Amino acid sequence: MLSVLELWSEAKVAGKMMAMSQVERRAFERLELRIQTILPEEYQDCYDEVEPVSMGSAGLKYGRDGKVAWQDIWQTFCDLAMAGGPPHKGKLLLPATREEIEAAPERYEEVVEEICRGVKLVTFLECAASGVPGWVRVECGSAVTAGWLARAIVMENVSARCELAGDATGLLLPAGPGFRVEKEIKNVVTVMAKTCHYWLDHTWEAQKRVIGDLFLTIGAETALVQPAVEGLDFEVGADAVMRARMGDRIRAELGLEIATDYCPGWLGVVFPSVKTAIWMMRGMVVCNVMARREDVILFLPVGAGGDSVVGVLGRVLGFGRVRGVV
Repeated sequence: MLSVLELWSEAKVAGKMMAMSQVERRAFERLELRIQTILPEEYQDCYDEVEPVSMGSAGLKYGRDGKVAWQDIWQTFCDLAMAGGPPHKGKLLLPATREEIEAAPERYEEVVEEICRGVKLVTFLECAASGVPGWVRVECGSAVTAGWLARAIVMENVSARCELAGDATGLLLPAGPGFRVEKEIKNVVTVMAKTCHYWLDHTWEAQKRVIGDLFLTIGAETALVQPAVEGLDFEVGADAVMRARMGDRIRAELGLEIATDYCPGWLGVVFPSVKTAIWMMRGMVVCNVMARREDVILFLPVGAGGDSVVGVLGRVLGFGRVRGVV
């Protein structure tokens, strides 16, 4: 039985929906359906109840060869950040710059080799050095798998890039000579283990087909907006210009506060609560805009498509207000 507060909240949402036009109401319902669709089945009817509470970090285990036995570390995982669980990292893990790689090429090769070894052990997916400095490439087998994993991993605050050319099925993950086995390398391997666990073991084939259809639908509406990233399309000057333009529009048109936290390729928008930031993050992702959060700050991509992001943010914000989460 619903409590008085829950009944009041539902009535309030219903009242706001009655004030919407038929077109707006359908768009709101479509957004809600998309958020449910992208989640593994176990979360679809309860994602509002998931709490962003961490289970703690698992320790490293080593095999007889002295190498990390990545496949033996985890028995279970925290809830997906996509579903409202805690992001794997508090701050975004970024790839190394070209200058950092050129200063320590041998160490960089060692890091790439260990990340690839770990990813293969925990996912059975092929992983190798990417032609793009600062990244390794995971062969996902399908564009749907690559697209879902990229979205899920970014929401865990680990950089990821979905290849977009044709029917590309590759996923890029960060690497750098400064990555340590017990820290950054473990971060990359853990997030692959976690997201693949939910995708491969908790998402049925029929659901994957539905998610594939969703990606086709939202892709027809707007191209996937990803942040400009190191090694591919990131330029300091262009980032500064787009960041300022997006920030000015968000403040003026939406009345939201821009975070002072700087992260290359990302712009932070401050929301009043973690719950609000989580819902906004999911809403942006199902509108084909990569998004992630750090506490109450929602981070949005800066780069090609940055101007369109502001329009999407405005629409999702409006629906969030109708739903009572903003």
